[in-house]
Amino acid sequence: MNYLARTASGRPLLGDDEGFVPLSAVESDLDSVREALPRAAAGTLGDVADAHAERMPAADFTFGPPLEAFGKLWGIGLNYAEHAGDLDEQRPDEPASFMKPSTVLTGPGGPIRLPPKSQSERVTAEAELAVVMGKTCRGVSEAEFDDVVAGYLPVIDMTAEDVLQRNPRFLTRAKSYDSFLVVGPAIAVPEEPLDLTDVTVQTVVNDTVESENQIRNMLFPPEEIVSFHSDVMTLEPGDLFSTGTPGAAPIEPGDDVRATVEGIGSVDAPVTR
Repeated sequence: MNYLARTASGRPLLGDDEGFVPLSAVESDLDSVREALPRAAAGTLGDVADAHAERMPAADFTFGPPLEAFGKLWGIGLNYAEHAGDLDEQRPDEPASFMKPSTVLTGPGGPIRLPPKSQSERVTAEAELAVVMGKTCRGVSEAEFDDVVAGYLPVIDMTAEDVLQRNPRFLTRAKSYDSFLVVGPAIAVPEEPLDLTDVTVQTVVNDTVESENQIRNMLFPPEEIVSFHSDVMTLEPGDLFSTGTPGAAPIEPGDDVRATVEGIGSVDAPVTR
């Protein structure tokens, strides 16, 4: 697995399980992670082993979001049958998708900032696997998924559940408070097409696993999500799909939340108000 990342100061990096080097040490003509996304999707991204620099361990870096700015931010609700049952919601026949504004984004380490209690008294955190697009495309088939996707991220998504419960039309507001999407430190770029079916996603609060499930139990797997939405609109490098959570957990100031996606990575953030 290769990883595309940025330091907190914005320096683009390329890494593997042994460490990171400047992206330019492998791809001398690239100045940003965004520019590397099409090569990641095409499978032509250079090898860290060929870098003209020594690997530095991840612990030596402070990471920011892997992209300076993501594109469209899509979320998928009720994508595990068990989660839909927990919420007493009807199983959807099509992806229950919604969009979030760019201002929700915060990098690894957060913090997650809860809104004033006058606006919401019950916020939940949800671990998810996110898919990052690598090519401009429209009308792609599920079979073309690996040709247009750059890689994967662990993310923590938040919901002001009491706002949403008042009226389902309040979904956008309930999902859109600042810091309500924490992205992982690195985009995982598989060297070969990745079989996601056995991948486990966990929502962890204060080191307790609150929910977990495998991608195989999604109602709509990532391939179908990307194909479905590409029939609706043009997808572009840097667009992100949060593919749904195995379950949500209530959070309060002082908590620590972690999303773990097996084989992809993890991201954590403290909760404040």
